[in-house]
Amino acid sequence: MKIGILETGRPPADLAARFGRYDAMFADLIGDGFTTVTYRIAEGELPERPESCAGYLVTGSAAGVYDDLPWIGPLSDFLRAARGRAKLVGICFGHQLMAEAFGGRAEKSARGWGLGLHRYEVREPQSWMDGEGAFALPVSHQDQVTVPPPGSRVVAGSAFSPFGMLVFDEMSMSMQPHPEFAPAYAKALLAARHAARLPADEFGQLTASLDGANDSARVAGWIGRFLRA
Repeated sequence: MKIGILETGRPPADLAARFGRYDAMFADLIGDGFTTVTYRIAEGELPERPESCAGYLVTGSAAGVYDDLPWIGPLSDFLRAARGRAKLVGICFGHQLMAEAFGGRAEKSARGWGLGLHRYEVREPQSWMDGEGAFALPVSHQDQVTVPPPGSRVVAGSAFSPFGMLVFDEMSMSMQPHPEFAPAYAKALLAARHAARLPADEFGQLTASLDGANDSARVAGWIGRFLRA
């Protein structure tokens, strides 16, 4: 099954050298049974048509959906064109952009930064999930979905991110947290972006949280089953 990875951002340069780019993280996440092709969206690459791949993964990015960047509009147009014609999965920025593209809203949250390991309660289990009531994954975001699109369903959320996982229709879903982040990368990203501005005790607590049990492998299974369904 051919999956297009719509890469909308990249790790900081020193972290990319150590941990690889986001497209490689997602290829590792979904694992065997998928062939991936990367589209460097911020460099102007887009699939020729929605049917170029059976499905697409929209990655995270340091950008906000509201930023005046030349690639955000064309990517939003592509997602609207691909809806119902290919499977769509959005992560973090991808989650926010899909919500915006389909009629919702994402913006900088009054709650501030979400960092460390966050727990989400499952509110509406889906057939491609496993029936468990909660999951924990790394997060790194200041923006979040504040208004889900009309007709979407809130599958999971938390007090910090009430609309943390959405299903838009049977062929498109998205989530705020990062199942593709290995704990070592999540710690390194936290240190690179936030160590200098957070109190030492708070930074230590957030870093320690990333040593906790997380559900990356489990959520990877959900994504794989969703793409194949």
